[in-house]
Amino acid sequence: MKLIFEESVQGRSCSILPECDVPAVTPEKTRKLPLRLPEVSENDISRHFTELAKNTHGVNNGPYPLGSCTMKYNPKVNDAMASLEGFTAVHPLQEPDTVQGCLAVLKTAEKTLCEITGMDAVTFEPAAGAHGEFTGLLLIKAYHESRGDTKRTKIIVPDSAHGTNPASAAMAGFEVVNLPSAADGCVDLAKLQEAVGDDTAGLMLTNPNTVGLFDKNIGTITEIVHNAGGLCYYDGANFNPVLGIVRPGDMGFDTVHVNLHKSFSTPHGGGGPGSGPAGCKSFLKQFLPGSEIVESDGKYDTKPYPQSIGRVRSFAGNFLVVVRALTYMLVLGSDGIVQAAQNAVLNANYMRVKLSAKYHPAFGGTCMHEFVLSLEHEKETYGVSALDTAKCLMDYGIHPPTMYFPLIVHEALMVEPTETESKESLDALIAALLAIREKIETDPEYVRSAPHKTELKRLDEVQAARHPVLHYDFASSGGPK
Repeated sequence: MKLIFEESVQGRSCSILPECDVPAVTPEKTRKLPLRLPEVSENDISRHFTELAKNTHGVNNGPYPLGSCTMKYNPKVNDAMASLEGFTAVHPLQEPDTVQGCLAVLKTAEKTLCEITGMDAVTFEPAAGAHGEFTGLLLIKAYHESRGDTKRTKIIVPDSAHGTNPASAAMAGFEVVNLPSAADGCVDLAKLQEAVGDDTAGLMLTNPNTVGLFDKNIGTITEIVHNAGGLCYYDGANFNPVLGIVRPGDMGFDTVHVNLHKSFSTPHGGGGPGSGPAGCKSFLKQFLPGSEIVESDGKYDTKPYPQSIGRVRSFAGNFLVVVRALTYMLVLGSDGIVQAAQNAVLNANYMRVKLSAKYHPAFGGTCMHEFVLSLEHEKETYGVSALDTAKCLMDYGIHPPTMYFPLIVHEALMVEPTETESKESLDALIAALLAIREKIETDPEYVRSAPHKTELKRLDEVQAARHPVLHYDFASSGGPK
């Protein structure tokens, strides 16, 4: 489709702005050249954005089984609550006594997340999951430094962790120690015991991990790290299947982040906003960023944390995302949150079992909220890769799953159906994948050349990554000069 600038016709316009209701002021400094805006009618604008919407795929269009990303339905009541004027028409620098409702939201959300995670305090400043990771690592660093234990410079990260874990540890100034997984896809206890020492600052663990497995040795893992003097950080990006069932704090973790834009149904993707609140045990609370919200006699106020690591983001983070997440938690209640977790596990295992007749799961046994298929056999036998399979899935109106991650699985497809997909939706997704699997055997070239029904076929991804076109060339186009 064309860009809006390519739709421009000189002299065409529409009146969509109301008349100015304040005196016009000419500033001292003005533009020497007029803004290069497209000249289009209201009809052109409407059709352009309708066409854009038709070419955009999201959870409102169909299944979005992107593994480890939890692209699930966002209830519209969340948006209704976040649109209330009492939340939108405030300024972050207002005095606490003028924003009591907003402070009540933050405090209630903190208490609720503490109950769910087993932590004692939560900050909402982190704007995304990796930002929450970074914040948790700064808490670990501040703790060791406050005790004069500066030799603890290493963070252990299993190879089944999320890819941002080692990056966050490095940004926080730690040396990253990669820990290979055992044959069952979980942490190798013997390797962990070898890795810890008096230079261990902590462990970062994604649980369930990126192959969709809950580590059966979780208590032993945190005990090994604690016995070595390190702290344990819980990456809560895969928190969906354990909500209300088990808590990181009870497993021995000292700090955690959760993704409101994954586990608690707020919008995810498209550049944000996200929210990755970080929680911690009481002995780390004093190091949290920003200020604590305190309640006394029904009134809310703020006070700085005594040994704060400093702000990691302005004010209280992405506040309206917190409003959406709190709405979700209050609507579901404790029983509903548990049911959501159970349904996420049920849906994933239903798909895993149905697909196992033709595909090869990377690891056997029951998974949690997601599972990983290996198409290594298909690649070696028929020359069809995981990428080819994912591209072919687009012809069925389904967003492809995550490809080639985690790296410990060759030709990986990671599938996460989430709890919000119905059985009918899952059956359609299963049928599409099985149909593609049959094509792999009978007509592999068809799959290798997919997609066939989309507006654009395969793009040169290397060229797009290395030489992206990020601006509109007015000089060589027929658009507005």
